[in-house]
Amino acid sequence: MAEQEMETWIGMVLDETASLEATKTENLPSVRSIEALCERAKEVFSRKTSSFVEVECPVTVVGDIHGQLYDFLEMIRVGGLPPDTNYLFLGDYVDRGHYSIETILLLMALKVRYQDNITLLRGNHETRQITQVYGFYDECMRKYGSPRVWKAVTCVFDVLPVAALVTGPNTRVLAVHAGLSPALETLDEIRALKYDEEVPHEGPVCDLVWSDPDEDIEGWGLSQRGAGYVFGANVVAKFNHTNNLDLVCRSHQLVMEGYKEMFERRLVTVWSAPNYCYRCGNKAAILQLGENCNRYDTFMQAPESVRTAPSKDVDYFL
Repeated sequence: MAEQEMETWIGMVLDETASLEATKTENLPSVRSIEALCERAKEVFSRKTSSFVEVECPVTVVGDIHGQLYDFLEMIRVGGLPPDTNYLFLGDYVDRGHYSIETILLLMALKVRYQDNITLLRGNHETRQITQVYGFYDECMRKYGSPRVWKAVTCVFDVLPVAALVTGPNTRVLAVHAGLSPALETLDEIRALKYDEEVPHEGPVCDLVWSDPDEDIEGWGLSQRGAGYVFGANVVAKFNHTNNLDLVCRSHQLVMEGYKEMFERRLVTVWSAPNYCYRCGNKAAILQLGENCNRYDTFMQAPESVRTAPSKDVDYFL
């Protein structure tokens, strides 16, 4: 029964003429259905014994989404539906936007249905502490009146991988949510990371979901975010050379054109939430990593005709 209810709701979300109805509170899946989906998703993710996964080209890389469901659906219209398109999501699925529940449920459902075509990495917002500050917890309480949905989903966050290696005949790309770590010099060291709990406040796992590149420094520096580090071009050049990488692909930072290449194209930031927080006016992008060439596809927010207006301003921290 729970599976049938979830399938019906997913169909509504993906149906352009019905997706508006799917976000109404009375049409949301039941708590029991969500808990069942979360248990199934944990089973799927737990089959991986490492927090590092390998993905083959071609694959489409997606940056931060932040609960902007209608813009996520616009991205799918641009990039295509699985299994015709393989996706690698870089994290930050929830918080700040008004539809974090719907966004993460759709992502988990797609992962369960198309296990070989969908890869979800963990971002810094896939944690209990951050989601209690930036909106997901409050959204769960507002829409369901209890923390049961929040608890079920955050348990899934604990088993998400934190890094992926994308490979092809002419491609070797490291994908992470945020950046590198001074404690990690090789891919094997990332591959050896093991965790199944909340992201720690410091250490290599923390760095992978919090750190940022900085064009104005060499080496490593302290991050103003209060977690992770900032790192310069020489750090990326050395890491890529040591590990025979073409590129480090990450998200985590708003870029107005949807993507930003740095350090002689050794690193790129991909951002997939257009008009971030319903006010920033930015474009969004996805990166198609192919066997012979890469391509950025940019897109704007979904048209007003297929979205509901935000009910209130969103508090956010850039």
